[in-house]
Amino acid sequence: MAGLCAAARARELGGRPVVFEKGSRPGGSMRISSCVIWRYRTFERFRAECPGGDPSLQRQVFEHLDDGLDWLESLGVDVVYRETGNELTTGVRFEPESLTEALVRGAGEVRLEASAAPSADEAVILATGGFQGNPALVAEYVAPAAPLSLRANRWSTGAGLGAGLERGATLSGGMGEFYGRNMPDADVSEHAFVTAAQLYARHALVLNEHGHEFLRQPVSWSETEVVQATAQQPGASAWYLVTDEALRERVRGRTVSDMVATAEAAGGTVLNPCDLPFPTPAGLVRGVRVRAAITHTIGGLRIDERARVLAGDGSPIEGLYACGADVGGISTGGYASGLAAALVFGRIAAENALS
Repeated sequence: MAGLCAAARARELGGRPVVFEKGSRPGGSMRISSCVIWRYRTFERFRAECPGGDPSLQRQVFEHLDDGLDWLESLGVDVVYRETGNELTTGVRFEPESLTEALVRGAGEVRLEASAAPSADEAVILATGGFQGNPALVAEYVAPAAPLSLRANRWSTGAGLGAGLERGATLSGGMGEFYGRNMPDADVSEHAFVTAAQLYARHALVLNEHGHEFLRQPVSWSETEVVQATAQQPGASAWYLVTDEALRERVRGRTVSDMVATAEAAGGTVLNPCDLPFPTPAGLVRGVRVRAAITHTIGGLRIDERARVLAGDGSPIEGLYACGADVGGISTGGYASGLAAALVFGRIAAENALS
């Protein structure tokens, strides 16, 4: 999304951008997401939810997202609804295919299955989507104990990170953090990445493969800390054990029972708790085995509020910009909309690259 937003904005401003898309289709992970683009209702809440993030970058997202959403609508993107279903946030849900098509139209030249070889006098905007598709980098920075399932497009393998580091870039904080979901222990198709997510840790007893509780804090509304903690457990897996009462709880429009049924239909392991290899408390009726799945990395290249990639001494690297999940330092320590940051900093990168 970030690269297409940057190209569409650059073309509006009279530039002649070229998008080099590594994959066989445009849109990256945005195209297979729920496509809700949101921000926190107050900046104070943003800071509280993501306390390790750079306040100047967070301020850009907070102050410029609404204009960005209006801009997307002006491109002819179909709106699904104008709410997020969360009282802490405000935003819009778009139809992913419509959003992709509109941005591709706006971007102009999009070369698929291509890599870039820019000349020295051309501005470069890195927007390769993070490094979650690179098992070696994920093991180095995020989860050394066990491989994580990939809940994203398979082409985001850290090319932007590598290109930035080759030019002398520095890394942000939060390199060990990621956004993802606990998913059934089955091969889930990308079309079911959203619907198959198991989002009820707050209503479950969460144990690792040895039957030990490992969550060290109450479960937040986003459950991002749950999947990050699961990634550090044996096999990067866990068990969600629920009662009959918990099965009736509703989370984001679905019951826990619905999500358990989705896991079972996908081929995941769903057992009676008495069949588990460790003792469990009385009253539990279902046990679902989940695996940590990574959607996008949170750490990445360090940028300033103009989307310029920064060197180790804090100075901007001439002609080099970054946006989207190639950038770190925005939602460090918590969770914020990756699509919102992609939209805002994609547009900012284009405006400054052409200034």
